[in-house]
Amino acid sequence: MAVSPTTSPLSGLPRRLVQDGIAPEETVLQALQNSKADPAGFLAYLVSRNLADSRQIAIAAASEFGVPLLDIDALETDLEAVKSVGRQLLSRHRVLPLALRSKRLFLGMADPTNITAIDEIKFQTGFRIDPVVVEFDKLDQLVAKSLEAVDTSMSNMVDDDFDLESLEVTSGDEEATDDPNKDDVVDAPVVRFVNKVLLDAIKRGASDIHFEPYEKHYRVRTRLDGVLKQVASPPVALSSKVVARLKVMSRLDIAERRLPQDGRIKMRLSKNRAIDFRVNTCPTLFGEKVVLRILDPSSAKLGIDALGYEAIQKQHYLDALAKPYGMILVTGPTGSGKTVSLYTGLNILNTEYRNISTAEDPAEINMPGVNQVNVNPKVGLTFAAALRAFLRQDPDVIMVGEVRDLETAEIAIKAAQTGHLVLSTLHTNDAPKSLTRLVDMGVKPYAIASTVSLIIAQRLGRRLCENCKEIKDIPEEALLQEGFSRDEVQGGLRIFGPVGCRFCTDGYKGRVGIYQVMPITDSIQRIILEGGSSREIAEQAAKEGVWDLRRSALQKVKDGITSLEEINRVTID
Repeated sequence: MAVSPTTSPLSGLPRRLVQDGIAPEETVLQALQNSKADPAGFLAYLVSRNLADSRQIAIAAASEFGVPLLDIDALETDLEAVKSVGRQLLSRHRVLPLALRSKRLFLGMADPTNITAIDEIKFQTGFRIDPVVVEFDKLDQLVAKSLEAVDTSMSNMVDDDFDLESLEVTSGDEEATDDPNKDDVVDAPVVRFVNKVLLDAIKRGASDIHFEPYEKHYRVRTRLDGVLKQVASPPVALSSKVVARLKVMSRLDIAERRLPQDGRIKMRLSKNRAIDFRVNTCPTLFGEKVVLRILDPSSAKLGIDALGYEAIQKQHYLDALAKPYGMILVTGPTGSGKTVSLYTGLNILNTEYRNISTAEDPAEINMPGVNQVNVNPKVGLTFAAALRAFLRQDPDVIMVGEVRDLETAEIAIKAAQTGHLVLSTLHTNDAPKSLTRLVDMGVKPYAIASTVSLIIAQRLGRRLCENCKEIKDIPEEALLQEGFSRDEVQGGLRIFGPVGCRFCTDGYKGRVGIYQVMPITDSIQRIILEGGSSREIAEQAAKEGVWDLRRSALQKVKDGITSLEEINRVTID
């Protein structure tokens, strides 16, 4: 009921709520009494108990005090504005910086009469504060979400379960004995910031971390399930200190800023768990960009069944691994999971009866029982030199990180011809092109035909979250254009798509391999010897039932493992 302002003990927003009939006076008085200890508790009390509508409260507040009303559903969060105010102030007062224009900070508030919040934020930032009314329940959710988004920023750093400053961090160099945590090159806040970013990336299951300097800003991104996403934006003035800290951790030359450098970091989280990072620096226009690859030793121990091979593809791979000699090639772009595929095969072969040696640049996965060598061209330890040494050490299985040149290719093929099983990678788009790529390098066609036994081309696609994926209604003609057959489309085909929930990232969680597994049959050997093209090889492989990458991707969609949008991102029709 409406009350007279002369008789009511209420004032400000509470009085307006009673006057507009949004909440009874008794309810408002009780809410005020029960929320004295919390400045934002009055509205929280009303909204959480469904005693008043959040939208009506916002309209009343905007009308009463002449403050603009904004629907924050249509607003993109300005992380720079959020980071301009201390985390504790935002959490305590439940307000959110919406935009920063010169020295004016537009502050989202459910109660614009909260002068305490305005004064404290004005004092901390030195900005002029312009309040904007927003709905309390939406604001409350967005404050929590925004604080989480900037959780890795310098000013809002909080400790997790780990003591960030006492983490044991060493380089990958066993000869290094100094503790980089004791180096005075960088400040303690920068040390904590870098450690926090690395820990968050590990916890989220990221594969890479990018530290990127630009003229007017500095950003940190992580690659999660194959997609880069910004996680922090520290002040650009700190870029050199962040790079210095990363160089200290990986034992790189801090004074050298003109040339790329490679290093390695080992971060020990506990007595039983350590994470390795492969580090590369590269000079750019506005400083050095640093990229860290997170190396997960457990990924090679998942087993072949967890990688996503179809039954016939898995059998082809196992058959090739069972042969005493020959060459298995895995091809695909950087980050497509080639190393994991190779190490999964090595894990199957890794018994006390076999001598296994690998040459890599550098070794990404540590596997006990396998003799691993990091190539070092600076001192003459190339892939070719390592292979020559392996052949003098009674090998059974040899793995070469990458066939980059004719010399390496010829030695690897000779090893495969003389009774050794050789595994390696190439950078080509699909399996048939790998064979013609070897010819382009200068390898003789007869040598290729007699040694290569299997080629695996692969990509990685994001898995749909099992908790929230939903069936999509897609027209039949569109499905036919994507590559499905008419029988599949008319046979009750169900296509799932991403939704997004608290268990996943944008509707996806984890990744799955998409493969083209092509055995080198007699017919394909004949095409190679006759100098045939990759198209002819692909056509023959298709006749023999080999799925190309697109067909394999469509099967993953048909099985409900991934979405059409995702396979269109990683494969072509």
